[in-house]
Amino acid sequence: MKVGDILRKKAARISTIRMNETVGIAAQVMRASNVSALVVKDVVRTEGNTAVGMFTERDVVRAIAEHGAAGINMKVSQLISVQQLVWCSSDDTLEDVRHLMNKHHIRHLPVIDNHSLCGVVSIRDISTAFDEEAMATVFAASA
Repeated sequence: MKVGDILRKKAARISTIRMNETVGIAAQVMRASNVSALVVKDVVRTEGNTAVGMFTERDVVRAIAEHGAAGINMKVSQLISVQQLVWCSSDDTLEDVRHLMNKHHIRHLPVIDNHSLCGVVSIRDISTAFDEEAMATVFAASA
């Protein structure tokens, strides 16, 4: 199974945040969108779908734990590493993506095809796909 198979089952909307937004705004967007991670976009570049990082619930907690209440006013750009965007493509296998997530200790990956952001895949998406595949195998064997 490939990442593209998961993306076809998910909602097409990708939750994003701009680098110059605050942690507080990012937290509000996550809550309103019911997601635990946002793709961070670079506002300087002219391309519409230029992903430069991921901002997660962990980043919100880290900002507040390290800076107290002032953490909510920090810029998203202060908490992400722009130099090391880890991503996958829709043609990558779920096994490869799971290995990539484990290697980098992350739970969300932007999916980029032909330099364009086309989705986000989470460890939960991958786990669910593996579970569904296992159940289908069990069901087929018992039929």
